[in-house]
Amino acid sequence: MLLSPADVSAAVAARCRVALCRPGPEDTNRPGHEEGSAVVEFTFLALLLMVPVVYFIVTVGQLQGGSFAVVGAADQAAKVFVAQPDAGKAQAAAEQAALIALADHGHGAERAAVDISCDRSDCLSAGAAVTATVRLTVPLPMVPYGDTLNLDAGHLTASATQIVGRFR
Repeated sequence: MLLSPADVSAAVAARCRVALCRPGPEDTNRPGHEEGSAVVEFTFLALLLMVPVVYFIVTVGQLQGGSFAVVGAADQAAKVFVAQPDAGKAQAAAEQAALIALADHGHGAERAAVDISCDRSDCLSAGAAVTATVRLTVPLPMVPYGDTLNLDAGHLTASATQIVGRFR
């Protein structure tokens, strides 16, 4: 039996539709036909899944930046303290150095605390170990009323110890 070219092309088109799982003109009126809903579902699921993942990554980045900030601030505070000639000036200079180091990383002084401790009563005597401890509260990023609600991503602490040199 011989087929006309129109019949051959219709048969090839029907087989291609079946192979590609595409509905033909005769299938568009059947119940449950949903063409184009995959794009809507993909967009909805992508937003539903990607927004929390991106927020998590931003929060982890804030915590990582805060940890770099407290380590650098504690180190600078201890170094500045042992370089000062007077204990009163040393305390103020160490706190100022820690707050500047935190500000360089984008963290304000209102969320930080600096503590200086010594292993001796005279902190600036030769061989004394001076420990600077910096505490920082990292807020959750992009929260509109985070200060009012006290929503924090984490509380970070770092310490650094310096020995007062014999020759200053």
